[in-house]
Amino acid sequence: MERISKVIANAGYCSRRKADELIEKGLVEVNGEIVTLGTKVKSSDIIKVNGNFINKKEEKEYYILYKPRGIVTTTKDEKNRKTVIDLIPTKNRIYPVGRLDYDTTGLLLLTNDGKLTNLLTHPRNEIDKKYIVKVEGIVPPPVLKKLEKGIIIEGKKTAKSKARVKKYDKKTNTSIVEITIHEGRNHQVKKMFNAIGYDVKKLKRETYCFLDLHGLKSGEYRSLSPKEVKKLYFVCQQNPTQK
Repeated sequence: MERISKVIANAGYCSRRKADELIEKGLVEVNGEIVTLGTKVKSSDIIKVNGNFINKKEEKEYYILYKPRGIVTTTKDEKNRKTVIDLIPTKNRIYPVGRLDYDTTGLLLLTNDGKLTNLLTHPRNEIDKKYIVKVEGIVPPPVLKKLEKGIIIEGKKTAKSKARVKKYDKKTNTSIVEITIHEGRNHQVKKMFNAIGYDVKKLKRETYCFLDLHGLKSGEYRSLSPKEVKKLYFVCQQNPTQK
């Protein structure tokens, strides 16, 4: 027998943490009865989440999407805006790993593998994400050092990061900064730059772990190879100090 949240995640419905939230809200049923956190189920049990039956044998899918600007990172949108799910035609229920803001572009992973999603998004695994940031003004080395050492946003210090200025345009008085972080706090990169006095004009995620956007144009996607999926699992299961 396995915990209900793990079964829901492995079926590709959502992450394990999201499954726990749905259970707490009373939206999960097993054999017609609402269940609680920690419930264990058998392979023969019938599971419904928010009215939807769970297919426990769903084939796993993994995608890299080059997210365009103006697309929301969610499975459904109350305002009927286009979502990242609309860009990948599949019969299976997939969902984004983490999120990118409406006006942020770049690399986004989508899958129905709840176990891998949980590993990639868990803070202890410290998965690197590299961003290219366009800001107004020049960003001097001492300021970059502040970003790298960690700064306070919303009462909590950010983890150490890597940052460098790639380009400075005198005509437009803008800087292009490359920054690599491994946290996943809401609007983190924008808030980090706001905290040091810079407004973010454009933001793009270039890499996620060892994956990049090579060969993709904005709005395009590709499936991950079995080798890439295996490597993602391998990276997540290593000690963070060894990465």
